[in-house]
Amino acid sequence: MNHNKKEAMKKITVIGSGFGGLAIAIRLQAKGFQVTLLEKNEMVGGHAYQFEERGYTFDMGPSLITAPFIIERIYEAAGKKMSDYLDLIYLDPFYRIHFHDGSFLNYSPDSDVMKEQLRTFHPKDAENYDRFIDYTKEVYDAVITDGLGSVPFTYSTLLPFIPRAMKLKALFSTYSVVEKYFTDPRSRFTFSFHPLFIGGSPFRSPAVYLMIPYLEKMDGVWFTKGGMYSLVRALERLFIDIGGTVKTGHEVSEIVIEKGRAKGVVTQDAFMEADAVISNAHFAHTYKDLIKPEHRRKWSDRRVTKMEYSMSSFLIYLGVKKKYPELLQHNLILSKRYKELIEDIFDHKILADDFSMYLHAPSVTDESMAPAGCESMYILVPVPNLAGKIDWNEMEKPYADKILTFLEKEFGLTDLKEHIEVQRNFTPLDFARDRNNYLGSAWGLEPRLTQTATFRPGNRSEDIRNLYLVGASTHPGAGVPGALLTAEATENAILKDI
Repeated sequence: MNHNKKEAMKKITVIGSGFGGLAIAIRLQAKGFQVTLLEKNEMVGGHAYQFEERGYTFDMGPSLITAPFIIERIYEAAGKKMSDYLDLIYLDPFYRIHFHDGSFLNYSPDSDVMKEQLRTFHPKDAENYDRFIDYTKEVYDAVITDGLGSVPFTYSTLLPFIPRAMKLKALFSTYSVVEKYFTDPRSRFTFSFHPLFIGGSPFRSPAVYLMIPYLEKMDGVWFTKGGMYSLVRALERLFIDIGGTVKTGHEVSEIVIEKGRAKGVVTQDAFMEADAVISNAHFAHTYKDLIKPEHRRKWSDRRVTKMEYSMSSFLIYLGVKKKYPELLQHNLILSKRYKELIEDIFDHKILADDFSMYLHAPSVTDESMAPAGCESMYILVPVPNLAGKIDWNEMEKPYADKILTFLEKEFGLTDLKEHIEVQRNFTPLDFARDRNNYLGSAWGLEPRLTQTATFRPGNRSEDIRNLYLVGASTHPGAGVPGALLTAEATENAILKDI
């Protein structure tokens, strides 16, 4: 490494402390840079925030860990051992999928267990399971094993990948590939829903995201004692241990650009100089709100607003003074409609009469998340982003009530409402207000083919020298593993630049 050049890019400021921001801060601090992490909230974590009320603990965002080896690489980069910071709990089954007809499937890493359940749906589905898993392995190998997810994607990376992607049908929609292997609608849902975990439509997201079922099968689905926030805390502790600086309560109002180069940031009317700036804030917020228009050729306001943004979600955090043994930690509870409901959310942007949901009950695995004999729950319902004209100030209470009534009367969580001790709702408006998420889109840019790889905003800013992005909207994308991989790709870009 050219010593003089490294001297020339010594102080680095990271805006936002989500998983992408924490990971890049650690990686660069470990490489000898002086890194300062700025967070507008009182605690680090970004979407992975946590709150406690009356003895109940709630993770507000991500709720499960996949690909722990990606987390391990962060600790290795800093010369530390993950096991000294983090205690992971393996889950099996990973989650339970409840179908509208009352049947359910325990999603397990065990092939025999899966085939036995699939056989009750359709004999062919059990027969084709192994073939499908072999296919997902090939996709996984391309993205993870060969490292395409951890390098900045440019046209020179993309072009050699296209023939391989064509052969893998990785550019077709996730659902269209899955339906070739499975016959029963329940099986088709089970293996195609994963793009929803990262804010995408299974009917539009490219099948490259089918690496996720393989990733889960091989590397497991994990939880950590104390909830997902203990992973945030473990990364923050690592960053501080190796000499990094964290400043919470520091909201950035501007990224200062001089002669086409990022020179630092403005917080609470103070200028903080930096040799490079990395934004883990929402991509649209970074360009539209933090950088003056005259510095942006590619990412003009018009271009930013024309991008397609992910769905949002309506969340209810519930503390319930009753146990529900029928729940696993992770539960998917589905409406009869699949494709039509997804179209209502993504295309028509209307609040449909029916809904599907993800119900997370961490107290099933970790009793410390709720008082004794009680359940801590987090209910996530996918809804349109704010491009849909839904008045959430008006709809918040009736919609929450409708969801709780459904869970009590139709799904069978007996006497749920009368046992609620804590309830907090979080709407698309809150994503816009609290998280600076454009249109309240919970996952940033929608992961569709025209916004994948080279077609996502670059890890290295296309407009401004020494400005970089990490997090859900850059390459390779959203979700905890995706956000952590963006840090690897961005680190690669920075080291190449110096």
